[in-house]
Amino acid sequence: MIDGKKVLFSGMQATGNLTLGNYLGALKNWLTLSDEYECFYSVVDLHSITVRQDPAELRSRARKLLTLYIAAGLDPKKNCIYYQSHVSCHAELSWILNCFTYMGELNRMTQFKDKSAKHADNINAGLFTYPVLMAADILLYQADVVPVGKDQLQHLEITRDIAQRFNAIYGDVFTIPEPYLGKSGAKIMSLQDPTKKMSKSDENLNASIYLMDDKDTIIRKFKRAVTDSEGCVAYNDTQLGIHNLIDIYSACTGKTPEEIVKEFDGKGYGDFKLAVGESVADILTPLQARFYELEKDKAYIDGIIKENAEKAGYYANKTLRKVQKKVGFPERIR
Repeated sequence: MIDGKKVLFSGMQATGNLTLGNYLGALKNWLTLSDEYECFYSVVDLHSITVRQDPAELRSRARKLLTLYIAAGLDPKKNCIYYQSHVSCHAELSWILNCFTYMGELNRMTQFKDKSAKHADNINAGLFTYPVLMAADILLYQADVVPVGKDQLQHLEITRDIAQRFNAIYGDVFTIPEPYLGKSGAKIMSLQDPTKKMSKSDENLNASIYLMDDKDTIIRKFKRAVTDSEGCVAYNDTQLGIHNLIDIYSACTGKTPEEIVKEFDGKGYGDFKLAVGESVADILTPLQARFYELEKDKAYIDGIIKENAEKAGYYANKTLRKVQKKVGFPERIR
């Protein structure tokens, strides 16, 4: 708890370009949480280097991601928005927690298996211990809740296991985090393969809508979106492409799937795809305008980076010092 509020932690990797799925599934829903929680939102650039990155590009993407957080509406005065790499406690606690994590637990992580298959030429130790760094991210801030999708639940479970194991030895050091079970965001699927989530790393550029895509690009991608031969706008489990487009249109307009089906009764897929594309462009245009405005104000963004790194560092250090004392490290002479 901080100032009577429960703590919430989340973050996104500074790789690739954020997609409409990232926005509607997570970022948009973060905007309402600062009144209820003390929120820490990290640009998790330490996690990003498990895969080889171009240094200049990583720095650029990290800054753009942090700026996008703010452009999307996150108030940096109410939310701690910071670079993971600017708070060295993440790496320090990760090493300690490595010594309380079992190889068998890490061997069971499905994401390690998936990423190893994709990057067979670079199966490094960081990729293997990735869940421990994620545990450190969460536990440093004594997070009560963590918004997670189904693909991250396994990582939250190992975080809980590590924290409970440490607490059993040394007392109540860590808060045991729970998954955030508030309003869930829309699950946005690929426009080219609606059986897969929309992804930053999809090689097919037509599969994803990126937050900085211009209106013409957005409309073009929706026109090429995979549908079916049924010819009618219906919300069911067999017309997966149309189901996905309805979910997107619903998330952008606030209309229910039933209202959308009624709205497009008797109309073709062309009209529907155009309407979905227009609705997406309508919500992304102001976000993009705010991003470009913020991007020009270097001093403002630099100030946020410095101020929030100090804030994150203050709370992270409180936890780290406690952990270091518990495991027996010598106290620092001040």
